[in-house]
Amino acid sequence: MGCCVIVGGAYGDEGKGKIISYLALKDKPSIAARGGVGPNAGHTIEYNGKTLKLRMLPSAVVNESTRLLIGAGVLVDPVVFFREVEQLGCQARAKVDRNCAIIESKHITLDKEGHLKDTIGTTGTGTGPANSDRVMRVGRIAAQEESLSNYLEDVALSLNSALDRGETVLVEGTQGTLLSLYHGDYPYVTSKDVSASGICSDVGIGPKRVDDVLVVFKSYLTRVGGGTLEGELPAEQTLSRGWQEYGSVTGRLRRAAPFNFKLARRSVVLNSATQIAITKLDSIFPDMGHKRAFTNLSSEAREFVKKVEDELATPVVYIGTGPDAEDIIDRRNEVKNGKR
Repeated sequence: MGCCVIVGGAYGDEGKGKIISYLALKDKPSIAARGGVGPNAGHTIEYNGKTLKLRMLPSAVVNESTRLLIGAGVLVDPVVFFREVEQLGCQARAKVDRNCAIIESKHITLDKEGHLKDTIGTTGTGTGPANSDRVMRVGRIAAQEESLSNYLEDVALSLNSALDRGETVLVEGTQGTLLSLYHGDYPYVTSKDVSASGICSDVGIGPKRVDDVLVVFKSYLTRVGGGTLEGELPAEQTLSRGWQEYGSVTGRLRRAAPFNFKLARRSVVLNSATQIAITKLDSIFPDMGHKRAFTNLSSEAREFVKKVEDELATPVVYIGTGPDAEDIIDRRNEVKNGKR
């Protein structure tokens, strides 16, 4: 598998955690590295009857042989980091790059008031103010945080060395491409770039080291906070379609809209996507829940997948059909053999 970079194709909440946990279980990567912003992004995993909500650690935590690294471009809240490490018992395999910037209590306070809260609708986790301090070169970094002294690592060196040895590496992005500071609908964006290029920079790998860029889309759009959402449905329609969701970090109700092919095409282009994953197919085709073979899908569901492939000129390799990590249709062999 080499190096696969997984990013969200929309406004976050696409189901990246589910896809990454599946790949971690099936492909057994030696390392999973998290890029992106920080603990303002929550990834939810359901596996073996348990639900895990992660804000700092990579979603590959479900594979106990995978090392869990946090790249230099990620903001670290030590309180959140240690809570997850202790809850999951992964002290021996979780590491933080020494150049990660630290979220302090003052950043969280600033993120819960004024423009960021009232206009942008941020998560209140301190990421924007912490990134601001980082840009001004006045923020603290992990190497200066005594509590993290036993968790420090040169993540870029570890990743590149693993790839030199021919190992499998997963690189996990956060949020979604349409929330990129540079490529989203500014100012209703996150505080840095979260496209595949930005995620690679975060963890310290160059573009030539990437074998696949997997862009994850949900079968419909959701968004929290301010900003436009083309085709947004009234709350009652969202509820009647079974699309009512709440943010895993903030608990806020997500706004919803049908799948948008125009925005998806832009995301595919911005990320140089080689593969696509679609999650929650069972939310628009309820009788398709827990299916694990493409041939078991209804003709309408197959037609939707085919339309995504045709419109985006990129193969749909993974299809999520339920909440569990293994509720996946894996089409890698079909794509490889030209039978999709």
